[in-house]
Amino acid sequence: MGAPNAGKSTLINRLVGAKVSIVTHKVQTTRIRIMGIAMRGNAQLVFIDTPGIFEPRRRLDRAMVDAAWRGAADGDRIMMMVDAKRGIDDDTRRIVKGLRRTKRAAILVLNKIDLVRREALLALAAELNETGVIEEIFMVSALKGDGVDDVMAKLADSLPKGPWMFPEDQVSDLPLRLMAAEVTREQVFLLTHQEVPYSVTVETEAWEEFKDGSVKIDQTIYVQRDSQKAIVLGRKGARVKEIGAAARAELGEMFERKVHLFIHVKVRDKWMDDRSRYSAWGLDFNA
Repeated sequence: MGAPNAGKSTLINRLVGAKVSIVTHKVQTTRIRIMGIAMRGNAQLVFIDTPGIFEPRRRLDRAMVDAAWRGAADGDRIMMMVDAKRGIDDDTRRIVKGLRRTKRAAILVLNKIDLVRREALLALAAELNETGVIEEIFMVSALKGDGVDDVMAKLADSLPKGPWMFPEDQVSDLPLRLMAAEVTREQVFLLTHQEVPYSVTVETEAWEEFKDGSVKIDQTIYVQRDSQKAIVLGRKGARVKEIGAAARAELGEMFERKVHLFIHVKVRDKWMDDRSRYSAWGLDFNA
């Protein structure tokens, strides 16, 4: 768990050793609970990458925050991730309050330690330790991998005994169609600005596999207004072509096969109030 843009998805991808969750520099990139599955010796670790905790304003915001707390409730252990450079903000205080309310303790993971002086880092760790909800502290750079192995070792050693939940070569529980949509949405986040990324959703409409191993994927990018559609399309369709090319390359590498990707852009002003969409994402429409 953590505030938006604390580096949760970057850490999950690093721990799993494969990309299972999309990452951008913009806040609120992760909208759904995503499982990342990792092996260490005879231990199988199932990480739940949750949406960031923040003050919700819209229905989708409320559903995302609810999903984050449900993910914490399902876990044997909780990792609270804090951006060491940002320090203790209102979102982090909100998480501490929630942990106290649910009487859960968390492993504190201070991220982006390469951007902070040691004295400030130690002071931040001490202040968070005084909240009473921290059971252990790790300092990492999820982007560079520093300290991540120590986190993995601690978690693997503390797991309850039991059978593996997934095959040892599986890295995520996310269906391929949804993973493909997430990858395209990642590129929309990276290649558009202002309010557009937060008003966009992507659906994989069709998936066709061929004898040569390649796959044809048809997707629709839904926006809320005509002005946003124009931004996503770009001049003479240049931006949507750029989005498609980047997503196609990423998917080809992830799926280890040739991907034929076709993208359409449509306006659907009330997609955030579509109950079926929340169900497909595993979010509670009434949160």
